[in-house]
Amino acid sequence: MFVRNQREEPKMKAKKLLLPLLMIGALSAQAVKFEAVPINHVYSPKGYNSNDDVEVVVEGVLPNLCYKNVKSEVRIDGKDVIIDIKAQKNNNPNVACAEMVVPFLKGAKVGLLDKGWYRVMINGEQRSDLHVEEFDSNGLEDEILANVEVVEVEEGSRIIKLKGQNASDCLVQDRIDVESNNKDAYSIKPQMKQVSDFCPMKMVPFELEMIVPDEIEKEKILLHVRSLEGKSINKLFKNNL
Repeated sequence: MFVRNQREEPKMKAKKLLLPLLMIGALSAQAVKFEAVPINHVYSPKGYNSNDDVEVVVEGVLPNLCYKNVKSEVRIDGKDVIIDIKAQKNNNPNVACAEMVVPFLKGAKVGLLDKGWYRVMINGEQRSDLHVEEFDSNGLEDEILANVEVVEVEEGSRIIKLKGQNASDCLVQDRIDVESNNKDAYSIKPQMKQVSDFCPMKMVPFELEMIVPDEIEKEKILLHVRSLEGKSINKLFKNNL
């Protein structure tokens, strides 16, 4: 007469419970994948040099609510900057996708580039040109950018506010440099200066105001605000001229 080992029964039950979970996980992984999404416009901000982590900004839409988590994949081939913009899509036939177009603005980190002109290819099509200047160390080694975390736009106004926190109270506002690409974007670099040799670590909130120039005659322009450690804040601005 066969007698089941009672110690093995919990193991068998655990295996029976685990198998359906593994199958569900495998089906879920197959139902979700990344796909290319529609692109409306590509912005190539000016002001990057061969010592900067270059960034290109892509504006597009997600076709419906089954798309999420936009990501960029970047590679360089000679003078071509090749960027794939994709979003995670749920292909599960049992999931209903609300037909709602969702706009997005995605910064694609390109990294260091040699000086010169580059073609920007997005999802297989040339969408923009990018110029990288040669790095000049004269006067740039002591550059201190404000740690901008938020860009606020006053509705119906050309005034914007740059908000963030600096790492010490020995840093104060110096100036705000603005550079236009003469097409569709302003690069904004809020500069700080050190006013004391004693710089204790102390987070100090700041708020800077500036007026957006009216040199570019476009209905919508990009405000590309440079911040510390190669970071940036991107904001679309309704250019009511």
